[in-house]
Amino acid sequence: MKTLGTIAAVALVVAFAFWAYGVNYATQDAERRVAALRQSIAEEKAAIAMLRAEWAYLNRPDRLRELAEEHFGELGLMPLDAAHFSEAELLPYPPDEDLPLISPEVQALLAQAEVEG
Repeated sequence: MKTLGTIAAVALVVAFAFWAYGVNYATQDAERRVAALRQSIAEEKAAIAMLRAEWAYLNRPDRLRELAEEHFGELGLMPLDAAHFSEAELLPYPPDEDLPLISPEVQALLAQAEVEG
């Protein structure tokens, strides 16, 4: 009986050892993947920072002014001035007679609700 217990104990120890090694290797693999992802994220952040710096450099007001003056004939861009803006209420919005504001189905439901109410 002692021999059977010893064999069972050794088998359990071997099984747990294989399980522990499997967990250990899976953990190491996960740590490698996390490190690779962190490295990739750091590289992407550096690339984004570089692109933002390039965008800020390309959108300098003096550079844009020079480009607008250089291509004035092609683009017809005018300098931005406060007089170019207006209130939205001052803009004429003609009513479109062809398009109803409310669909016929909704109008029928509203008429039915008025009759019932």
